[in-house]
Amino acid sequence: MTTQPFDPVQYKARQRQDWGNVAVGWKQWWKTIERGAQPVSNRLVELAGIQPGQRVLDVATGIGEPAVTAARRVGPTGRVVATDQAPQMLTIARERAAELGVQNMEFRELDAETLDFPESSFNAILCRWGLMFLPNLRTALARMRSVLTRDGQLAAAVWGEPATVPLIGVVMNTVREQLQAPPPPPGVPGPFSLADALMLEQTLANVGFRDVGSERLTVTFEFASAEDYTRFQQAIAAPIQAMLADLSSRKQARIWRAVTDAVRKHAAPSGVVRLRNEVICVAARR
Repeated sequence: MTTQPFDPVQYKARQRQDWGNVAVGWKQWWKTIERGAQPVSNRLVELAGIQPGQRVLDVATGIGEPAVTAARRVGPTGRVVATDQAPQMLTIARERAAELGVQNMEFRELDAETLDFPESSFNAILCRWGLMFLPNLRTALARMRSVLTRDGQLAAAVWGEPATVPLIGVVMNTVREQLQAPPPPPGVPGPFSLADALMLEQTLANVGFRDVGSERLTVTFEFASAEDYTRFQQAIAAPIQAMLADLSSRKQARIWRAVTDAVRKHAAPSGVVRLRNEVICVAARR
């Protein structure tokens, strides 16, 4: 049996479609997501040294974070540009910003590897859980560095090892077991492809970033029940939806029942599921 070679062009087209397909789910579950994820946005803004009046770029913003957090920090004299390759995500991000009364933001549909901004456009760049999905990471990081001002700072978050991230690890491992699918080969983008902090630091240094460092942060996501966790994953997990897309509804239902059973092991006696997850935050200076 032969394995098809990885095609970054096809991969990015599929990613654009897959994340567009779950945009409505992200809107539906936004409060649950941000209750757990807001500490990451807060920390990235701190690591990037963002101050009032600055210009900030948020790469792979999804439906608007950490862009909104940064916009509040830079205030009315600053500006945040939020980019994503999925237009459906950006539509919801615009709606959320308007609902929140945040006016110092603009949104652009852009591939992270081809940021078409002039050099030295931004004082800081943020990216929350986006770098690990980029097929040409070095190209993207080099481009990000070029649009930073002198001494501008980058701060990004990626997930730790699967065993430390039950939010994703439970569903991903269960689905792979049910499908008898092997893990992706090294070098293929995915939720855990940048879980090696030292490797990520080295990649940043290799493209010219200075003062590179990383730290680990623990964030907790809470669900009312195991079934609630499964409904969440069904709505927002683009990689899982792609893995199950060609299966019959009956087979999909069986797999989702297995996911519910697997996460139930993490439930408290009350039935509430609280999942503690490790995040790697990296920071660097141009």
